[in-house]
Amino acid sequence: MSTGLTRFVIEGFGAYAAMKGAVEVLTKYMAKEWGKRGIRINVVAPGAIATDFGGGAVRDNPQMNEHVASNIALGRVGEADDIGGVIASLCTEEFSWVNGTRLEVSGGQML
Repeated sequence: MSTGLTRFVIEGFGAYAAMKGAVEVLTKYMAKEWGKRGIRINVVAPGAIATDFGGGAVRDNPQMNEHVASNIALGRVGEADDIGGVIASLCTEEFSWVNGTRLEVSGGQML
C-alpha cells in the first residue's frame, strides 16, 4: 500500500510520503526480482479515504470531508470498499499481466 501523497504534497506529511515512496521503489525491484518465479508485485496508492487515518479527520469532520472532496474529480471522499475491490481484482487472472505497477485509486484526487 502506498498513498496519493507520493504524487502531490500536503504540508506535514513529508515523512509519511517518503516512506511510501520507498515502498513504491521497492515494489519495482521486487517485481523485477520475483517475476522470474511468476510472482507479481504491485502497489495500490489510495487517495483520501474515510477511515481512522489521521485521527479520522476526513471521516468524522464534515467540513474537512467537504474540503477534501472538492479536490477529487468524482466529487467525494473514498470509502474502504473503493479500495478493497481493486486489491481483490489484482489477484485475478484478468490482472495477471500487471506487474511492477503503482495503481492510484483516488477518484481523481488533485488532478
